[in-house]
Amino acid sequence: MNPLASCLYECSIMHRRLQPKQHEFVYRIFLFYLDLDEIPSLTRDVPILSTGEPNLYSLRNEDYFQFHSRGVRANLETFLQTQNIAERPARIRLLTLPRLLGYTFNPISIFFCFDSESRPLTSVVQVGNTFGELKPYLVPLDESGSGFHIRVPKNYYVSPFSPLDLAFDFHFKNPGERLHIAIDEYQGDQKILLSTLTGGRAELTTSNLARLTLAFPLVTLKIIFLIHWEALRLWLKGIPFRTKESHAEQQKGAFRVRK
Repeated sequence: MNPLASCLYECSIMHRRLQPKQHEFVYRIFLFYLDLDEIPSLTRDVPILSTGEPNLYSLRNEDYFQFHSRGVRANLETFLQTQNIAERPARIRLLTLPRLLGYTFNPISIFFCFDSESRPLTSVVQVGNTFGELKPYLVPLDESGSGFHIRVPKNYYVSPFSPLDLAFDFHFKNPGERLHIAIDEYQGDQKILLSTLTGGRAELTTSNLARLTLAFPLVTLKIIFLIHWEALRLWLKGIPFRTKESHAEQQKGAFRVRK
C-alpha cells in the first residue's frame, strides 16, 4: 500500500521588513498538507479531523475562494479556467490550516496541482486578510519546471503598513520531506519585505496531530494575536499606517467569505 501524500509540517515563519524601517520576527506553527482525494480516509482514521462538521479540526469549503457551492476542487478548477489553464488537475494537494474549534484564519493557503502522471502542473496561492477576504494568485511552474515562481501586482489590502502598489514575488517547490515557501514584496525593483515558511514533514496521524496540538495550543488564535501584536510594534516604530478605505481602486480580485 502506497503511503499517503497528506502530512503535517511543523513550521517556522520569518518576516524581515527592510523598508521604511527594519523589523523582523520568527514564530513557530504547524500546517496540514492534504491530498483532496485522501480526505475521506483521513477523516475516518483521524477522529479529531473532519470535513463540514464541528470537530477539533474541520475543513470547510467556505474557507476558500468560491465561484459556486460545489466544493474546493470545483472552485479551484473554475479559477484555473479563468487563468487560461485548460488541463484539469488529476490530483490537488492543499497546504492550509483547517478550522480549529470552529474558528478559521489562514494568512496563506497553497493549492498544488498535478497531472495524471503526478507531474507538477501549476499552483495557486490563496492570501487571506483580517477583513474576511481571500485573494487567489496563480503561480505557474518556473523555467526549470522544478518549482513555482511569479512576480505579480499585489492589488490587495493585507497589511496597513504596506502600500497596495507593491508586487508579490512567490517562489517555492512542491513540499517533500522539507517545506520551503518564499514570498517577498517589491516596490519596483527594490525588495522591501522578505517572508519564508519552512518546516519538516510528519505523518498525519492522530498521535502526531495531538502532539502538535499540545505543542502549539490554539494555533489559529496565536496567528491572529501575533498579527495584531506585530502591527502594534510597527505602529510604535512610526511606520506609516494606511486604512483599508484608502486607494480602494487598487484592491482587485478578492473574495469575501463567510466566517
